Amino acid sequence: MPDMTTKNRKRSEQIFARGREVLVGGVDSPVRAFGAVGGTPVVADHAAGAQLWDADGNAYLDYVCSWGALVLGHAHPEIVAALAEQARRGTSYGMTTELEVELATLLRKGFPSLERVRFVCSGTEATMTAIRLARAATGRDLIVKFEGCYHGHGDGFLSKSGSGLATFGIAASPGVPQATAALTLNAVYNDLASVERLFSAHAEAIAAVIVEPVAANMGVVPPAPGFLAGLRELTRRHGALLIFDEVITGFRLCFGGAQTLYGVEPDLTTLGKIIGGGLPAAAYGGSRELMERMAPVGPVYQAGTLSGNPLAMRAGIETLKRLMAPGFYEELEEKGKVLAEGICGALAESGRVGQVQRAGSLLTLFFAEEPVRDYEGAKGSDTKSFAAFFHAMLDRGVLLPPSQFEAWFVSAAHTQENIRQTIAACRESLEALRA
Repeated sequence: MPDMTTKNRKRSEQIFARGREVLVGGVDSPVRAFGAVGGTPVVADHAAGAQLWDADGNAYLDYVCSWGALVLGHAHPEIVAALAEQARRGTSYGMTTELEVELATLLRKGFPSLERVRFVCSGTEATMTAIRLARAATGRDLIVKFEGCYHGHGDGFLSKSGSGLATFGIAASPGVPQATAALTLNAVYNDLASVERLFSAHAEAIAAVIVEPVAANMGVVPPAPGFLAGLRELTRRHGALLIFDEVITGFRLCFGGAQTLYGVEPDLTTLGKIIGGGLPAAAYGGSRELMERMAPVGPVYQAGTLSGNPLAMRAGIETLKRLMAPGFYEELEEKGKVLAEGICGALAESGRVGQVQRAGSLLTLFFAEEPVRDYEGAKGSDTKSFAAFFHAMLDRGVLLPPSQFEAWFVSAAHTQENIRQTIAACRESLEALRA
C-alpha cells in the first residue's frame, strides 16, 4: 500500500540533475521531463505489480504502466522467469527464431485481418513502414491523419499531433522538410465531413487514412458512432487504404483490439506496447497480397537488426497467453468502470467541472466543461488544473501520466483496494485544489 504522505525526492532530484549533464533534457523521451506539469520527474528504481518505487524509496500506485505496455502489471513473476530462461539461451541472434512464428500466430488469432505480419522494434517504425507500403500499393503520395492523433515521430506525422507535441505546444517539428510536411493532410477526429472534403479535393492522390481507432494521445477520446465505419466506406470508395494504429488499443480493449470491438476491418494494422510484454517490440500487418509487397518477397524495403528480438518475442508470447484466460477482459473492464465512476463521484463532491472519458481500461480526466470529441476540445481543457491535480495525486502516492493529453492505464495487477485508494486520493486531491 502506497505511503500517502508528502514525498522526499532529494535523490531523484540529484539523479535528474546528473542526467541533464549527459542526456538531452535529462530524459530519453520528452514527456518524462514533466514539462507539462512542472517539478522534478519521478526517477524509477524498481516496480512490482501495480506499484512503482522511485530512487528515494517512495511507493506509488502506477497508472503509467510503461505507457500501456504492462497490461499485466510490473515484473509478472512468470514472465520474469521466462525472460531469465530465454536470456540464458541468448539475447539476440540476428536470425529468425520459432518465437517470431509463435507470436505472429497469436497476433493473427486476435486479429484475423493480419494474414501476414512483420515485427519491428517500435510503434514509430511500424507506422512509418505501413505508410510506405500504402504508398507503394496505391501509387499515391498523400496521407490523411487526424489532429491530435499521434503515430510516432516519423517526419510525415509531426503536424497537429497529440501526446508529446501537444504536451509541449509544438505544432510541427523543425527538421521536417516542408515538402515532406505537405504530403500529410489533417482532418478532424470524429468528423467524417472533414475527411470527405479532403477526398473531394485530393481523391486521386490520397494513399491512406491512418487513425487511432480510439484516440489516446490527446487524452482518451472514443470514436463517435459510425465514425470508423464511415472511414472504411470512404477509403474503399476512393481506392485508398485504411490504417488502424492500434499500438495502444491492440490487446488493450479486448483480445482483438478496437477493430474487433467496433467491427471495422482496416487494410493495415500497426501494433506495439502490449505485444512486447514490456520489451521493445511492435508490428505491422495486413492481407497477404499487401504484405507480400515487402522485401524479401516484394520490392518495398524495410529491415532491422533487432526486429523479432527473442527476449521481446518471448515476453510477448507469455503476455498474450495470459490475456486469453477466461474473464480477463471482463475483469479489466470492471476495474476501469469502477475507477471512472469513482472519479466522477469525487468531481461531483468537490464541485469541480470535469469529464471522465473511458474506453475499457483506458481513461482520462479532462478539466473541461463539455465532453471532449476532438483535438480542439482537448486543447481547450484546463491544463493548469490538471498539473495541480497531478502533483496532488503524486503526493498521495498515485502516479498518473504527467500530461493532460495522455491516457491512464489500468492493469490486471491493480486490485479493488488499489482502485479504492486511488478514488480516495482523487477526492482528497480535488478538495486540495479548492483550497
